[in-house]
This record gives sequence, C-alpha cells and structure tokens, in this order.
Amino acid sequence: METETNPENGQVINLRDKVVLAIKQVYDPEIPVDVYDLGLIYEITVYPVNNVYVQMTLTSPNCPSAEFIPSEVKDKIQQIQGVNNVEVEVTFDPPYSQDMMSEAAKLELGFL
Repeated sequence: METETNPENGQVINLRDKVVLAIKQVYDPEIPVDVYDLGLIYEITVYPVNNVYVQMTLTSPNCPSAEFIPSEVKDKIQQIQGVNNVEVEVTFDPPYSQDMMSEAAKLELGFL
C-alpha cells in the first residue's frame, strides 16, 4: 500500500489532512490567499465512513463569490479518493473577521 505524504512537511497524511490540502486549492478570486488560510473554514469533520462535513463562512454575506466558493470546496473534497458524501454548510455565525486569518495570510495581504 502506498503512503501519501504532505508536500509541505513530509508527514504521512490522513483523510482530514487530504481534505485540508484540497480546501487550500480554493481561492477567493479577489484575494490571493486560499480560503483555509483566510480563516473561512470553521469546522472539518471526517466521519468513520469517510463522509466529510465542512462548516465555513464567507468574507461577507454579500460576497460576489458566494455561489461558487462553497461548491468549489465541495468539488475539491469529492475528488479525494475514498471520500464518500461531502456536505458543505455556509454560516455567518460567528461573522467573519480578519482575526481569523492565518499568520501567513496576514503577511501575504500586508496586515503584519
């Protein structure tokens, strides 16, 4: 059996790690940072039957990309071998704030 490793750190990756790497391929077209590092992902749950639940938010309720970002997150996760059902829920509670960004995102966007 072939073992997959994270290209960022060489560690063996589990399904949750694969989900995170897939989500990191999704970008808000107006911001050069992926949605994971932006802090838009509130929860990732991988159930024993390889169903995946993601709770996320958007930068604002009026986000012009509101229609396609959640569906792109879902599509990227569904492409992972072994994943069964994927559910992506969008919430605005708590509301998004820049404090949710990773240090790397803040640096990329000039907030540090």
